[in-house]
Amino acid sequence: MIRVQQQPFDAGAELAALKAGQRSIGGTVMFLGTVRDLSDGENVRAMTLEHYPGMTEKALAEIEGEALARWPIDASLIIHRYGRLEPGEDIVLVITASAHREAAFAACHFLIDWLKTKAPFWKLEEGTEGANWVEARDSDEHAAARWEKQAP
Repeated sequence: MIRVQQQPFDAGAELAALKAGQRSIGGTVMFLGTVRDLSDGENVRAMTLEHYPGMTEKALAEIEGEALARWPIDASLIIHRYGRLEPGEDIVLVITASAHREAAFAACHFLIDWLKTKAPFWKLEEGTEGANWVEARDSDEHAAARWEKQAP
């Protein structure tokens, strides 16, 4: 399941809803991404995330579909926020659940790596020195590239 939304989410409630009635799940992995107050040594006052509705959901569905094709996942959830967020606010939630922990861990790790590099979001950081668009980081590209070479 995928949701792109402006409003905050409750990670605990989302986890409970995902697992409700699912008796085959033996392992669940959750990643929660949060706005930091520091980026590359600069103070961050806020981050604004922009996206193209429709295009973003399609890209996230393709990313989720790739994870479901690679691992035996019983349930998954991706929630990504957009709009203006301040430090301490949650941006993204990824939950994967499977009969066994290995698949849940691998799928969650894959989803986050690919979301960071393939999801069409644009990030504007506001700091004490002004605002600037966040460029893709080499470390994120390197993390995502390993999944190109690696089969489950």
